[in-house]
Amino acid sequence: MTLVLDRYRLDPVHLGRGGMGVVWGAQDEKLGRRVAIKFIRFPDGMPDPELEARFTHEAKIMSRLAHPGAPVLHDFGSYQDPARGSRLLMVMQFVEGTGVDDVVAEHGPLPLGWVASIGAQVAAVLAAAHELGILHRDLKPPNLMLRRDGSIQVVDFGLALMDDPALTRLTRTGQQLGTAAYMSPEQVSAGQPTERSDIYSLGAVLHELLTGRHLFTGPSEYSVMDQHINARPVAVGQLRPDVPRALDELILAMLEKQPEDRPATAAEVHDRLMPYLAGTGPLGDMATPGSSPTRMYAHAISRTLTDGVRSSVPATMNAPADDQFSRSDIRLARRRAMSLVKESRYGDAADVLARTAAPASDNLGAVDPDVIGLRWQLANVLFDCQDHRRAAREFQRIADDLLRQAAPDHEQISQCRLQEATCHLHAGDPELALHIMRELLADETSRFPEDDARLLELRRQVGELEVGIGAVDQARSTLSNLRDDLTRLYGSDHGATIRVSELLASLA
Repeated sequence: MTLVLDRYRLDPVHLGRGGMGVVWGAQDEKLGRRVAIKFIRFPDGMPDPELEARFTHEAKIMSRLAHPGAPVLHDFGSYQDPARGSRLLMVMQFVEGTGVDDVVAEHGPLPLGWVASIGAQVAAVLAAAHELGILHRDLKPPNLMLRRDGSIQVVDFGLALMDDPALTRLTRTGQQLGTAAYMSPEQVSAGQPTERSDIYSLGAVLHELLTGRHLFTGPSEYSVMDQHINARPVAVGQLRPDVPRALDELILAMLEKQPEDRPATAAEVHDRLMPYLAGTGPLGDMATPGSSPTRMYAHAISRTLTDGVRSSVPATMNAPADDQFSRSDIRLARRRAMSLVKESRYGDAADVLARTAAPASDNLGAVDPDVIGLRWQLANVLFDCQDHRRAAREFQRIADDLLRQAAPDHEQISQCRLQEATCHLHAGDPELALHIMRELLADETSRFPEDDARLLELRRQVGELEVGIGAVDQARSTLSNLRDDLTRLYGSDHGATIRVSELLASLA
């Protein structure tokens, strides 16, 4: 195995190859750690000063961006390759994980909670990059690495643009940089990219994670790029009815043709995704629950600098008197709660929402759309601050109130029940979660055809919960029937079929 710079022992096979670089895993023999080494790659085999400048540019960007969601740059320099001559290289943190494109290929459309989690994490990295004047410009599923603890790393800043007058734009005349399926309209038309260009690309990614297919498709890259400029995207809700309307509207807003019509900042996108961050059970062996130093660290930060500040919640946020209550009180409470969540003051945010929920229900009705939105936000904030049992009660109450309506919104009820089950699972009560999921499956079976994708997904989740509690015979029956149906519908080599087959094999 090749030894680079007298310390890095390269693996026998490279990890991946892009337009500008080849990445190898390696062992740092001096410090005894795993690293990733990215060597510059010249597509035609001839040295290219512009590619060398862009490669150096990427290293400068990575050296500035210090964030848990981006790889750490350990070193940068050149290596005298006996076969290829002098080659620039970057030595980076080795990221153990799976590309989100591979996650979708195996699991198909992802659960809402996972999409929200991935989107919110990426938005947080973008917010940090944008504060430094860095635009990624090539956000796409292969550049998002899902680690086993559920965290996301945003990788490959090879096309990133840094707002630094000392650096060149490094773009050939007429050259379009990016990946056609995720390029913003202004990138397609060679216009000036902005922070909102990254927001558009993230919207295209979220659309794909929810639907399992590209935002736009066509016979050529030109066709796809033309659609980014001229075609309206299909709303996710038309393809996947379980997506809440507000989430659907957020993604459509991120995909607006004019940058000024999109959310203003990545931080805003993060905040609007956070209410949907529930229902993130295991994704096969790609992401599994368990102790994680990253999660422990983040949890500690979320509880830091919050003690002794409850009194700073404005007195005006106390519950308004019944005769003075109005919808503006709901809007004010929700905005205030969102601000508190941004400060990681989840307990204070829950208090603000809870104090407003009771008079709101009394005056406007428990199932008024504005009141439901408030109660839904409360349940999600409780989930975020690890109060899973109280969050489960809130979701259950919302579902019960919706069910008593003359014309129940079954989609919303189903989402509440799914979130309730997720809360019990996180609270350490998988038996109760399984009971709720079985009830939900029975209800949904009466509403949809037997081959509906929603039923297939619920059956898989029920089977996984049965495996989790050790109900082997029940799990084998559930998963065997599901595998047969998936094979009939999609074939034996489809990702969903393979996943269920692997579960069955684990039972043997």
